[in-house]
Parts: sequence; structure tokens; C-alpha cells
Amino acid sequence: MLTARLPAFLADHRRADGAVALTDARVFDGTGSPPRPHTTVVLRDGRIAAVHNDSTAPPDDARTLDVGGRFVMPGLIDAHAHLSMVQHGSHHPTPPRGAEPLAYDQLRGHFVADTLRRALRMGVTTIRDVGAYGDVVLQVRQAMRYGALRGPRLLACGRIVSPTAPGARFFPHMYREADGVDDMRRSAREQIRAGADFVKIMSTGARSVELEDPNPAQVTQDEMHALVSETHRQGYRVAAHCEGLAGTELAIASGVDTVEHGMYLNQRPDLLGALAAQGGVLVPTLSFLHRVAGDEVWTAELTTQGRYNVEQAHATLAAARQHGVRLAMGFDSPDGDLAATELCTMVDAGLPAAEALAAATSGGATALGIADEVGTVVEGLLADLVVIDGDPLADPGVLLRPERIWLVLRNGEPTAGAVMDPQVPWSSTR
Repeated sequence: MLTARLPAFLADHRRADGAVALTDARVFDGTGSPPRPHTTVVLRDGRIAAVHNDSTAPPDDARTLDVGGRFVMPGLIDAHAHLSMVQHGSHHPTPPRGAEPLAYDQLRGHFVADTLRRALRMGVTTIRDVGAYGDVVLQVRQAMRYGALRGPRLLACGRIVSPTAPGARFFPHMYREADGVDDMRRSAREQIRAGADFVKIMSTGARSVELEDPNPAQVTQDEMHALVSETHRQGYRVAAHCEGLAGTELAIASGVDTVEHGMYLNQRPDLLGALAAQGGVLVPTLSFLHRVAGDEVWTAELTTQGRYNVEQAHATLAAARQHGVRLAMGFDSPDGDLAATELCTMVDAGLPAAEALAAATSGGATALGIADEVGTVVEGLLADLVVIDGDPLADPGVLLRPERIWLVLRNGEPTAGAVMDPQVPWSSTR
């Protein structure tokens, strides 16, 4: 599987200078190992320089921060977000009566920026956006790179590539419709030209659109192969929207890097085995499926289908685990600060908490093709870390409580957290 090609990957944020030692940490490293108590994590110039027992003295030039036995883990990674799909709600309120109405198309970038700030505050240090209205997410990504705001590391796909289909009517300016082998190749090149970090394709219809039937594949075998081979040839990764099994089979056979949703895969153990064998990652997006099944905003047909999809997705989660398929956390929402909701939903569906935490960290890094840079607390990787005042292995819901997100480090630099809300005690030295 390909490593992500990200020209701006190491330049999108400042990195802390000098050395810092986090002492008396309970470290969950994301590799599958159990937490290590009484551990020191040494950070130097934005990267993890060492992870060792507290009996080893920190470097003489390191500033120290005693985290008091708190839980230290890799930053959370949301592998399936739609940041531009902002709505009225607690964070983006409806204007009072008589006031000038919100022009969301013109203000969307500001709301995306606000979401990213809040996501970072909640320990989400990397987000993969898998479909946006227009170029707004690409634009905000560049604004972060040039220092206009702080937020999680952001990967974006540009337009979603789709054959001519009803979904493009429901989500205007989000899709790039392409038909035929040559047009599929051209569409992949267009996304790369626009600055995309990866390419996404609709291998099936979406059950968020009443007029789409996910059962038949939306693309031909030749079309799917053309897009995947062209994208991989240029060194980029492919994410595939997969619901019905016919399109899912085409996607896996063509070697896509991530399968998004994939709720019916429990019915095809052979496809799960093939996905595991080629190192692909499944992003189950359980939270969104639950919302369709239980939210009255959807049509009755979609809600009924949604309940079946939830049953199938839970069965697929168990089957994927049995077949050794790598999992990643994807909240499938514009609310990046609530991404850990998906982690909790995976646990409620039967995934052990330690495996859900791994899906939200190293699994996400694998899905995005950046596991050699983030996702684990391992020497040499970028120091994207979260210090938790609590134990998410015992209570994953602690990751949804802002007062328990004690400190967030991005490239080794303290950027958010409860300890920073009143004042920043970071300048103290040993």
C-alpha cells in the first residue's frame, strides 16, 4: 500500500524547538502493547526522541512536565469527516429573527476553521476530509499551513469522483462526475492538480440519497481500475465509498487503500480476507449509520434501511476483526470535536476499548498512509500527543469531556487542553 504523498505534510504547522520531557506518564503507544506506567516521553524539535522508564533521567537540556500519572496517547485521527457540511446547531446557531440570515456558502470556510480549532482542543490532531462543497477545505488547509489558524493536520480529497448519478444533485459542487475509462483517469488527475492528498471514488450509491440504489456497482470494472491505477501511478492513495457488495468487490479487487462504510462485508468473508491480505483498511462509520437509523430528518425508507444497515455494520465489525482487517475511526460528520463518538460507538458494538483506541490512532494513520509519521508513541515520529485526565480504556467517553483533555501537543508544541485554558505553565524548567 502506498504512503501518502503530501508536499505540505511537514510544513503545515510550527514545530516546538528544543527538548521537553513528559514524566510519570501512563503511555498507550498505539502499537497494541498494554499501557506503560511511570514512563518518560522525551520530545525534541517536534518529534519523539525517546520513550523510557522514569528511572532514566531526562536529558539535561530538557524542560520537564510531570503529568502526574495521566494517560498519554497518540493524537486522535478522524479518518472520515465532511467538514464543510456545517449546519445550524449549538456551534453554528440560527440567527435571531429579524437579523441578516447566515450566508453559509460565503461563510463556510470560517465555520470549517472554527470546527478545526475545536477538534484540536478535543485531542484530534489529524483529520481526513472525504468530500467537501467546492474547494473550501483545500483552502482552509492552506490557510493553516501559512499560519492563519491552528488545527489538526488536514488531508482532503478535493471533489469526490463519481459516475453520473443522483448524488451529485443532492450534494452540489461536491462531486466530479466521470464516465468511461478516459474520463476516470482525467478526473483523478484533476483532483491531484487541485491539491488533493488522495482521491475518493463512489463505487456504489449512497444510502443518504433516496434515489440511489447501493446494490449495483456504480462503476464498471474498467472504470474502477482506471481511476485506481492512475492515482497509484502518481503516488496517491484511493478511498472508496462502498455500500453494496458488487461495488465493494470491484473496489477491493482494484486495490483501493481504504473501504469507507462497507457494512455488508460480513456477507462476503472472501472479500474481508482479500482486504486484509492487501493491507487495506476498513472505516466502518458506525455513528453515521446509527444517525440514519434513528434521526427523523431522513425519509421513512432510508430510516428503515438504516436499521438494517446498523445490524449489518455491527456484524461486519466482528467479522472484520476475525479476519484481521485493519480498522480506522471515522465519525462521518462535520463535527470534528465529537470524533471520539465513533470510538465509543465501536466499543458499544463490541470492539474492545484497546482496539478502538488503536483504530483511532495507529489505524487511522495506516488508513491515511502516514503511519511512518504519526499514530504511535514511537521514537522518531512526530510528537502529536494527548494527555488525558482519566482512563479511556476503562471509560472511552472521557475523550468527549473537554475538562478531561488535559493537554494536546501538535508537532511537540502545546496547543490546547484544560491545563492551558486558564494559563500556560509550559515555560517552567527543571
